[in-house]
Amino acid sequence: MRVLVQRVSRASVTIEGEVVGAIGQGLLVLLGITASDGDAQIEFLAEKLLGLRIFPDDEGKMNRSVRDIGGGLLVVSQFTLYGDCRKGRRPSFIDAAPPPISEPLYERFVERLRRSELEVQTGRFGAMMDVELVNDGPVTLMIEAPA
Repeated sequence: MRVLVQRVSRASVTIEGEVVGAIGQGLLVLLGITASDGDAQIEFLAEKLLGLRIFPDDEGKMNRSVRDIGGGLLVVSQFTLYGDCRKGRRPSFIDAAPPPISEPLYERFVERLRRSELEVQTGRFGAMMDVELVNDGPVTLMIEAPA
């Protein structure tokens, strides 16, 4: 399981002209899942995201977490994070978990984040989505859970 996380001033997901999820300051979390992922990876990434100190303190140093600032999280399923581009010109997605495996894991990940009592918004699993964001910094990190 891996996430591409972006510190944002605001972010939203639109599907067919309808905004289905939006946050102000916080984290946009693009979530990729493999078939071998489970509860240990969910817990690791949830705790990492909630405690990741990437927001500025009063001196401008990255010293505060999304918990510390009371920010929001916008979680979007992103199977293309497991796209393998090493061969040819078309990515292979063989490492991405199929929907019957990834959708329940995605839902459990979102529920785990909601237990933090922060605002958690989502896209819609499997839908074509327009994701709009203002990357604050810019700050963008890739985080991978241990197997």
